[in-house]
Amino acid sequence: MYKLLGLITLTGLAVFSMTGCPGNAGNGNANTNRVMNSNMNSNMTNANAMNANMSNANAANSTNMNNAVSSTSDQFMTEAAQGGMMEIALGKLAATKSQNPEIKAFGQRMVADHGKAGEELKAIAAKKKITLPTEMAGGAKETADRLSKLSGAEFDKEYVKLMVDDHNEDLEAFEDQQDSTDADLKAFADKYTPIIKSHYDTIKAISDKMK
Repeated sequence: MYKLLGLITLTGLAVFSMTGCPGNAGNGNANTNRVMNSNMNSNMTNANAMNANMSNANAANSTNMNNAVSSTSDQFMTEAAQGGMMEIALGKLAATKSQNPEIKAFGQRMVADHGKAGEELKAIAAKKKITLPTEMAGGAKETADRLSKLSGAEFDKEYVKLMVDDHNEDLEAFEDQQDSTDADLKAFADKYTPIIKSHYDTIKAISDKMK
């Protein structure tokens, strides 16, 4: 009889356990779903954060690129203005101090061509609200002061050498600016690059004759 009661008890427990399984399974599925949803929400949040960071990075890169272009354009305009004033000042000296008719003529051409280019550059700067230097400074002023103390053949030698080197550098700067994304400066460079090249060819030919 005790064996029968034990068997009945064990059978009951087994049935109770089996009837309890579906409930436990349901709770397990619910917990699993909650974990999966939590992970999905977390992944979506992380993805959104990554997209936001990428957007911010792209915006920052765009701003930095624009600032870089702007800085390069400003530098070109400032250096062109300084260089132009030096060319005019030295051109006036050449027209009066040189003993060589070709150098005198070249000096006069510098005054005319760079004077015109300077006025056009001022107009572009005003349009962009950029303030250009109005007086020579630094190396340009020192060079003009040094050559103003020379005369005759000594002046011719120094002036011609300086003009060859200066126009070689100017030509590179203007050619680079022909690739500018600034339409005004690109047009300015396109117009004056051939003129700068002509200046270089002329003064280089004069230099070769003097050797």
